[in-house]
Amino acid sequence: MKTMNKSILFLLMVVLAVACNKPADKKTELAKLKKERDQLSAQIKNLETELQLSDTNKVSKVTSVSVTEAKVAEFSHFLEVQGKVDGEDNIAVSAQMAGAITSVFVKEGDQVRKGQVLAQIDNSIIQQQIASTKQQLDFATNLYMKQKALWDQQIGSEVQYLTAKNNKENLEKAIATLNDQLEMTRIKSPINGSVEEVNLKVGQMASPGLPAVRVVNFASVKVVAEIAEAYAPKVKPGNKVIVFFPDFNTEVVSQIRFTSKYINPINRTFISEVRLGPSKVEYRANMMAVVKINDYHNPSAFALPITLIRDSQSGKFIYVAKEENGRLVARRLIITVGSTYNGLAEITTGITTGDKIITTGFNSLIDGELIQVN
Repeated sequence: MKTMNKSILFLLMVVLAVACNKPADKKTELAKLKKERDQLSAQIKNLETELQLSDTNKVSKVTSVSVTEAKVAEFSHFLEVQGKVDGEDNIAVSAQMAGAITSVFVKEGDQVRKGQVLAQIDNSIIQQQIASTKQQLDFATNLYMKQKALWDQQIGSEVQYLTAKNNKENLEKAIATLNDQLEMTRIKSPINGSVEEVNLKVGQMASPGLPAVRVVNFASVKVVAEIAEAYAPKVKPGNKVIVFFPDFNTEVVSQIRFTSKYINPINRTFISEVRLGPSKVEYRANMMAVVKINDYHNPSAFALPITLIRDSQSGKFIYVAKEENGRLVARRLIITVGSTYNGLAEITTGITTGDKIITTGFNSLIDGELIQVN
């Protein structure tokens, strides 16, 4: 500082001397003064630089950070959709013909077998028709046997014999038809399973197509989910699936068994089914579940928490610790991000094994700042 003051004083003295004395050669004097000015300017600049560096060293701070070493690990991305539990067989049984219900043989929770009668529709009229037709058949059969005996003895006409035979056969067919109709008055279970709903009461009218009894077979359980059309190329049979049941806080690992080839034109989705194995979950029809479908997997990737990644005009970056000139400094590392899932990001380029990634204390860092590791 003293040196700079002396230089300024010397310059002032020179200027005064020039002002008081008339120079012999103004050009020579001007060149001399410019040279001295340039020398003084250079000295001032050097002094200012030294003072600035001295002040910087005095106030420079060291930021405490935490680091973790970059290592290769597995990275998986899951598509999460909502699904519902269903039995492999979940059937709403309905009547095959209209009529009044005369008996209901089951209640909710009953176990039933395939073919077991669940309810009975009024069949009194059909029973009467069968009884009347049987009487006609008995008469027609007796008449046919007599005509046949005569025809075997070559007595009577062939027309009489064939007419008696035709009447008998028509009545037999009529009784078979009536028996089929009689069978249709019985509402039967088409599968083995448990009765989950009974929508019938004695005296109520049953109609074809209206659900009468719901029978569910939970020997084999599945989860059905609707997947957006955009994921059709990624969601395929065999994909790993994690089914999460929020009410039980339980996950079941399985895989996709079936994907529909039909796109619903209304909501642009397709059906996907997942088989469920045994677990502590008590499966119930229409139970909600979160279906996590593994649509991407990288067995050797660098994965980082998304919170570590920053944005700049140059692209996304993270901070890493580097040793330079015997000191530890923070450096920006430009990276490329691939897939992201559950708070983690797959880093496709930029990171190498062994990089010391700064995980805490990076919010206020600047490139080249001194750091120390906790």
